[in-house]
Amino acid sequence: MSFSDGGMKLRLDMKLSQKLVMTPQLQMAIKLLQLSRLELDEVVTQEMVENPLLEEQETEPTSSEELQSEVSGPEVERTEGDLEASAKKDEIDAKWEEYYLDDSGDEGWRASNVSPDDERPSYEQTLAKTTSLVDHLLWQLGLSAISEKEKEIGTAIIGEIEENGYLKTPLEEIAILVDVSVTSVEAILKVVQGFDPVGVAAKDLEECLLIQVAQLDLSGSLVESMIKNHLVDLEKKRYQNIAKACDATVEAVVEASKIIEHLEPKPGRPFFSSENVYITPDLHIVKSEGHYIVAMNDDGMPKLKISPFYRSLLRSKGEVTAKTKSYLEEKFRSALWLVRSIEQRNRTIQLVGESILKFQYEFMEKGVSHLKPLILRQVADDIEMHESTVSRVTTNKYMYTPQGIYELKFFFNGSLPRVGSQSESLSSIAVREMIRKMVDSEDSTRPLKDQEIVTRLKDADIEIARRTVSKYRAWLKIPPASRRKRPF
Repeated sequence: MSFSDGGMKLRLDMKLSQKLVMTPQLQMAIKLLQLSRLELDEVVTQEMVENPLLEEQETEPTSSEELQSEVSGPEVERTEGDLEASAKKDEIDAKWEEYYLDDSGDEGWRASNVSPDDERPSYEQTLAKTTSLVDHLLWQLGLSAISEKEKEIGTAIIGEIEENGYLKTPLEEIAILVDVSVTSVEAILKVVQGFDPVGVAAKDLEECLLIQVAQLDLSGSLVESMIKNHLVDLEKKRYQNIAKACDATVEAVVEASKIIEHLEPKPGRPFFSSENVYITPDLHIVKSEGHYIVAMNDDGMPKLKISPFYRSLLRSKGEVTAKTKSYLEEKFRSALWLVRSIEQRNRTIQLVGESILKFQYEFMEKGVSHLKPLILRQVADDIEMHESTVSRVTTNKYMYTPQGIYELKFFFNGSLPRVGSQSESLSSIAVREMIRKMVDSEDSTRPLKDQEIVTRLKDADIEIARRTVSKYRAWLKIPPASRRKRPF
């Protein structure tokens, strides 16, 4: 069809094409799939707040099919008996409320005794709070016998101290900040460095250790000399060099090094946040009658159902307006999508867990040293899903196994070839575990060098480069051989 207007022509064409459209249900399913257990709980709680049709039940959760059948099933009329029973329930609830608000009875339990004007601490005020390093130092500054101006300088200094207890800010900047001379800042810095924890407000490791040595009354000792002049040799365990330079015996140097080892290199460490992080596994692997079973962990997760009241309104005819009916239908669809998405999420996690169990069966039986190489594609092919889906499932999801609790991503790792065409590749995590055991059992007077570890691994038919051993050792936070060596 075409239209003509003078020299201009308008044309209307029809074109048929295919494209992928993300439906609301698909968007919700993808969103829920990558959420952790805690994040899913928060989303469900928020949905229950925003959707009046969603309620939590203490029994088994209602499946999406049951929800669908409840609304699309036979019409159920509310009888006079139903209304009478509902009225009696409301009357009973009212009596219970009157009972709790009654002025008679036990004075200690009467709700009327609680006055809104009572000056009582809030719940948050009754909770124990961890003292920060800054608060601890400011408290000591407030007790110091110095002037208000000097306390202002001290406050500025404390405000610049890092979490580990060091002061990296130049004193000139602090002096400009409080409009005083650098000499005044240096004087108050000495006061702050005398606070607890010992060694706080030092500019570097050497100064931090020297402050602690002075507190131990070891000024002028071999310990102080080693800190001032031989920290690099001390780090690399070069006791012979230190003994020669300090004109001391190796035994004396070793004893002095033990004192230094007990000093605190990070004085702010006691004030680090030490809140425990509790992990609730999404999956449990348990052994029953000689076979492992993968089970979803639903403990603590909200169990959803559709509100009976709104469900009856959806099934009724002529009792609600068209606008209300449309609103309820929209909220019902939203609730149904949520329940279906949670079911799909649980099924997918279950499938991934069962696939991991299939590939890593020996790990469940024998531990980390028997972990096999595994990539996302293998599991994706096994459960006939896309790799991106498996990747979303394994993020922030945990599984309880006979060997402990592990994130699902832990079971996916690279491989190292083994000598011989018939030998299976070995997991990189299993190789790291072998390196750790080698170092734990080594002779501390002759620690294993990286090349020696390579040789031992080759004796176990494992092909590995020296730089790979160095990388794995760094991941395990194992220092090089020169720093692990002991003279005796």
